[in-house]
Amino acid sequence: MYRRGECTLGVMPLYHTMGVRSLLAMALVDGRFVCVPKFDCAAAFRSIEQERVSNLYLVPTLYHDMLAWREKHGADISSVTKLGFAGAPMPDGLLKRLTETFRPELFVNHYGSSEVYTFAIDQDATRKAGSAGRAGINTRLRVVPLSAEGPDSLAAPGEEGQIICDLQGDESFDGYWNRPDADAKSIRAGWYFTGDTGYLDADGDLFVTGRMDDMIISGGENISPVDIESVLSLHPSVDEVAVAGLRDERWGQKVVAFVKAHGEVSADALNEYCRNSDLLNFKRPREYVFVRDIPKSPVGKILRRKLVAGEYESMAAPGANEHGDTKQ
Repeated sequence: MYRRGECTLGVMPLYHTMGVRSLLAMALVDGRFVCVPKFDCAAAFRSIEQERVSNLYLVPTLYHDMLAWREKHGADISSVTKLGFAGAPMPDGLLKRLTETFRPELFVNHYGSSEVYTFAIDQDATRKAGSAGRAGINTRLRVVPLSAEGPDSLAAPGEEGQIICDLQGDESFDGYWNRPDADAKSIRAGWYFTGDTGYLDADGDLFVTGRMDDMIISGGENISPVDIESVLSLHPSVDEVAVAGLRDERWGQKVVAFVKAHGEVSADALNEYCRNSDLLNFKRPREYVFVRDIPKSPVGKILRRKLVAGEYESMAAPGANEHGDTKQ
């Protein structure tokens, strides 16, 4: 989708596939790669204005931060006509805000990894919120049951399972360097077991729901945090949200939503919001914790393990204490 003379913002580190592939893409189309060595919203928008950046390829967290900065300070984004994201699922609320702000002619959801650069791609991320689209060129994808040991047992349409990818594609790796244990875990019968969970809908589009390690088992049900985060992200007073499972004597794991609010909101209000949404009842959070910030990795991925370990700064929400248990 790149044309001759494109200009992109070089924000992602070059050790990351998004960074190095952006650099290579600009070289191939005689484009420009505008380096921003350390991400800073002011520097990013200054570069967009001065260099007339035409496309952005970022993780959802950086888009979130840029929108928040622009709401306060303003910036000229008229040159940007194409958006792409990867690295993590994008909450529905953020997808909606980006579409309204940039009004891009192209909005791409790119799903891949370091091991296999492209699993799937959706060239219209707004067509079906949350859809990662179809398998990339020369790529085959399957969704197998969560307990599957091999690639041949397929999950039914709509059934959540583990996403796997054929390793015969052009962008596939050969294995991990001197890590036979990692190879044995991830490579089976010529297929790469991604560790990601998802499902194929009736049209054959892929939806990524999270990581197997992040799956919450509460009351005997498998619950993906991404489903809950997407619903809560649409609440007007929710700035960011992350969901994790905390140990609980009754439930095994209790679904807890960690919320960074930007307006007056309470646990009861969020619980009622979920009740009135399409979220299945058993997935509704049992507790809401209001936090100053959501912990993330250097490339913007939510660090759920820190939330589980209590490594966050909590704060009271208007109308409730910071730990808001809800009536179910």
